Amino acid sequence: MSQNDTSIQVISAEASKLRQELQFRDQLVQQLSQELFRLVKGNTSFMPQPEASDRYHTQLQELREQLQAVEQQVTFYQEQISARDAEIYQLRQSVQELSDRSRMLEQVVQELPQIYRRKFEERMTPVREKVAILQRENRQLQAELQSVSYRLALKTRTASHSGIDLPNFSRTASPQNNISTSNA
Repeated sequence: MSQNDTSIQVISAEASKLRQELQFRDQLVQQLSQELFRLVKGNTSFMPQPEASDRYHTQLQELREQLQAVEQQVTFYQEQISARDAEIYQLRQSVQELSDRSRMLEQVVQELPQIYRRKFEERMTPVREKVAILQRENRQLQAELQSVSYRLALKTRTASHSGIDLPNFSRTASPQNNISTSNA
């Protein structure tokens, strides 16, 4: 972009210089015309000499050729300036589009963490619900396991006590009465 600006400035400076030269030459031609007119008008006996006339004609022709060359250069530089202006306009449009796109991308990049958090939360919600359900089921199963373990322990205790044949003593009877009856 700066190279284009620099080249445009150089071309503009050259075009300006050429215009000044052109104006200066126009002034010289004007002065020469006025001087020639004064000479012809002031001196009626003046008869242009063929050598001087040819010399002025030659100079005038050279000036016209130089003027034409300068005009061609000016036209060429104006065309280049127009082409560069069009290119600059296109580049500015591209820069504007790219700037807009860059701003949009920056905004998207700034919003990404929030988007990822939201998406993560959306994915985590069913997982948390499932974990909560599994924890409830786990507590319920642990409670059932404790209950079953407790009942099993009671059953084993009662089964182990009932498995041994112990004599049943009545509380009213004394041990001596039992012995005497068995002796008799």
